Amino acid sequence: MKRYDLTAEMYEERYAVEQKEKFKVALENVCVARRTVLDVGCGSGLFFSHVATEAKLVIGVDISRKLLLKANDRAKAFGNVAVLQADADHLPVRDNLFDVIFSFTVLQNMPEPCDTLDEIKKASKRRGEIVVTGLKKAFPLDKFADILNGSGLRLVSFVEKEDLNCYVATLTN
Repeated sequence: MKRYDLTAEMYEERYAVEQKEKFKVALENVCVARRTVLDVGCGSGLFFSHVATEAKLVIGVDISRKLLLKANDRAKAFGNVAVLQADADHLPVRDNLFDVIFSFTVLQNMPEPCDTLDEIKKASKRRGEIVVTGLKKAFPLDKFADILNGSGLRLVSFVEKEDLNCYVATLTN
């Protein structure tokens, strides 16, 4: 939380281009139209503009208060977006609530990525879709695959592009 609070002012300058490429890849395999969406680790809310116009509801969750202030400003542009401050390991949402869950650039920041993915899974509806990324420099391919395989989720697609610094996995509950 402290690290992201400290870098909140330069977050978008540093990560926006890279994040938008991840968003594009993630949305190639998932439809958000008229669905409930959870963005775990929403940061400054960059993803909202990619899903809010089609989704029924978008909830962004992040641990960083300063990033959430930026995300909340972005959320105001839409009538169906809200933000919550929370740890990804303790999501303050009901189980089986969301149709689609995205978690960009989160797992490598968590002490137990498998536990984080389990928490995300709980928030997903049965047959819900979950998109997670894993930073390549933090996860060798086999380690990231182990996390995905141990989740009890079904792998729908896996993207490893040379120009992306992360893997993008789409799973279903």
